Amino acid sequence: MTATDTSTDQLKQARSLMQRGSFKEASALLGGVLKATPDHQDAIYMAAACARYLDETDVAFEHLDRLKRLAPDFGRAFQEEGHLHRKLGNGDAALAAYQRAVRYNPALVASWTAQAELLSASGRTEAAAHARAQAERLKQLPPELLAVTNYIHEGRLIHAERLARSFMQKNPRHVEGMRLLADIGSRLGVHEDADFLLETAIELEPDKAQLRIDHIQVLRKRQKYEAALEQAKKLLAFDPGSPVFKSLYAIEAMQAGNYEEALAIFDEVLAVLPDDLATLTSRGHALKTAGQTDEAIISYRRAVEVTPLHGDAWYALANLKTYRFSEDDIAKMRAALDDPDLSFMGRVHLAFALGKALEDDGQYDASFEAYDQGNRLKKSQVRYTTDQMRAEVDAQIQHCSAKLFEQRRGVGHDDPAPIFIVGLPRAGSTLIEQILASHSQVDGTLELPNILSLAHRLRGRQQITDRDRYPRVLHELPDEELVKLGQDYIDNTAIHRQGAPFFTDKMPNNFRHIGLIHLILPNAKIIDARREPMACCFSGFKQLFAEGQEFSYSLQDIGNYYRLYVELMDHWDRVLPGKVLRVQHEDVVADLEGQVRRILDYCDLSFEQACVDFHKTRRAVRTASSEQVRQPISAAGLEQWRHFEAHLGPLKDVLGPALAGAPG
Repeated sequence: MTATDTSTDQLKQARSLMQRGSFKEASALLGGVLKATPDHQDAIYMAAACARYLDETDVAFEHLDRLKRLAPDFGRAFQEEGHLHRKLGNGDAALAAYQRAVRYNPALVASWTAQAELLSASGRTEAAAHARAQAERLKQLPPELLAVTNYIHEGRLIHAERLARSFMQKNPRHVEGMRLLADIGSRLGVHEDADFLLETAIELEPDKAQLRIDHIQVLRKRQKYEAALEQAKKLLAFDPGSPVFKSLYAIEAMQAGNYEEALAIFDEVLAVLPDDLATLTSRGHALKTAGQTDEAIISYRRAVEVTPLHGDAWYALANLKTYRFSEDDIAKMRAALDDPDLSFMGRVHLAFALGKALEDDGQYDASFEAYDQGNRLKKSQVRYTTDQMRAEVDAQIQHCSAKLFEQRRGVGHDDPAPIFIVGLPRAGSTLIEQILASHSQVDGTLELPNILSLAHRLRGRQQITDRDRYPRVLHELPDEELVKLGQDYIDNTAIHRQGAPFFTDKMPNNFRHIGLIHLILPNAKIIDARREPMACCFSGFKQLFAEGQEFSYSLQDIGNYYRLYVELMDHWDRVLPGKVLRVQHEDVVADLEGQVRRILDYCDLSFEQACVDFHKTRRAVRTASSEQVRQPISAAGLEQWRHFEAHLGPLKDVLGPALAGAPG
C-alpha cells in the first residue's frame, strides 16, 4: 500500500470519527497524517474543524492560516474561519469570512445560510434575503450536482466529471447537469464538447440567462466571435438596460473586431457604473488592441485606483511591456499580495505584474521571486506533464513517417492561402506575423484554434485507452476526407480574413501538427519562429498566458518542452524536407531587411518596403507583443535573461544539448 493510500484510509477513518463526535480521536489520527504529509489540504481543514469542536481556538486558527497560504482560493477554509469567529461572537469577522468563502466556492450552503442569519440579525434584510435565496437554490439541486459544484470550485475536476457524467446518464435532459458538465469541459480545455452541451441546454431552456453567459465564454475560447456576439445580442434583448449584459455585449463586439461600437457601449456602462472593474479593464483591453495605448493605460489605472486588489488590471499594465511602474505602484502591489481578501487569480496576476515592475526597476532577485510565486500558483491549476508531451511527440514521429507523406503526395485541399507561423510562444512569431501582415497580399489574423480543434476531434473520446489514435488515424482517413478537412479549415477561418489572397495563422502549438497540416493543406506555407533557448524559455516563464501554454509554469517543464519541440521540428525536416522555413529571431534583429526578403521569397511574395517598416502598420494585435511590434526593431530584449542567470540553473540543466547549437 502506498503512502497516498494510507493517508486516504486515515482520512476516511477521521471523517467517520468526526461524524460520530469523536473529535479527540479524529484529531490524533489527523496529526499522524500531517506528520507524514504536512501540506495535505484536506487533513489540515479537518484538523481545524476538530480543533474548533475541542475549543482549541488558537490551534484552529493556526491550521487555517496555513491552509489559506497553501490554497488561497479554498472556500471551505474561509467557511471554517467564519464558524470560528461566530463561535467567539465576532459577528463582523464571521460575516466577512463567509462572504469570502462563497466568493471562492458559491456552492457552500452553510456559508450562505450563516450569512442570511447574521445579516438578518443586523437588520440588513435585503442582503439577508439574497443570501437565503442562494442557500435555497443550492438545497434544491440534486445532491450529486451540489457535490459536482463543490468539486469544480475546489479544482477536483476529474471527480466532478465522473460524478456529473454518471448523473447525466440517468438524467440526460437535466439542464443544470449539462451546464455543469460543460463548465468542467471548458476548464479541461474540451471546448467543443462544452459548446455542444450548452447549445443543447439553451434549446431546452432558452430564457435561462446563465446558459447564454456560459456559452459566450466557451464560444470566445473557441474564437467563434460572431457566434458569441450573437448570443450576447440575444442576452441583451432580455434586458436592454442591464449594465452587465451591455458590458458583456461590448466585450464580444470587441472580440469580433467592432472596436468603435465596443468602446461606445463601454462608455455607456461607465456613465452608469463609473467604478465597474470588469468594464474598465475590458475597455482598456479594447483600447490596447486597437493601438490606443495611452487611453488604455488611463482605463487600467482607474481600475486599480478603485481597488488595488484588482490583479487583472495590474497585470494588463505589465503586459503592455512598455509601461513603467512607480515606487508607489510597487508598494501598492506588495500590500495587495499581503491582503487576505485577494482572490487566487488576483494573486497570480499581481505576482506576475510585480515581477515585471521589479525587473524594470533592476531588482532582479526580488523580481524572480515574484515571477516564481506566480508560476507556482498557476502550475497548481494545470495538469500538464512532460511525460504526456513526450508520448505525443513519440506518436507523431512514429506515425507521421516519410512513407505516409509519399503515399499521400498531392492529396488534400490545394488552396495556398494559409501561412502558418509555429514554434514556442515569445519566440518572435508576432514580429513575423506583423512583417507579413504589412504586405498588401496578406491578412494578419490570430492564433487560430482550428488545427488544434481538428487534432482533438481526430483523437476521439478514447484518449486514455487509445492515446495514439491520432496521429495513427491519418493513415486510415480516405483521400477525400483529407480534402474536406482542408476545405473546412479554409471555410471556418474565412471570418478572420479581410479579402487578401493569403493569411497568417500564428498558433504556436501547431508545430505539433505539421504532419496533419501538410496532409490537408499541402500548399500551405509553414514558418518556424525560433529563438535562443534560454531567452525563449525564460521569456515564456515570465509571461502569464491566458490558456493553452500549461508547460510554461515551471523552468523544468518549459526546458523539456523546448527540447521536445526541437526534436519534433528535426523530424519534420527529415520527413518533409524543405517544407518548413526556420526563422531565427536573433537573425531578424541583426539583419531585418535580409530576413524579410528571405521570408517573402519563401512565401512567393514580392518585396514590399512596408514589411521592413512593419511598426508603422496599424492593425489589431491581440498577443502579449502587441506594443513591441508597434516599435522599430530592437536588440534590447535578446539578453534580458542574463539578469536572472543565478536562478536559471534548473533550466540550463534541463535544456542541456539544446544549448549547444543555439545562436550566440
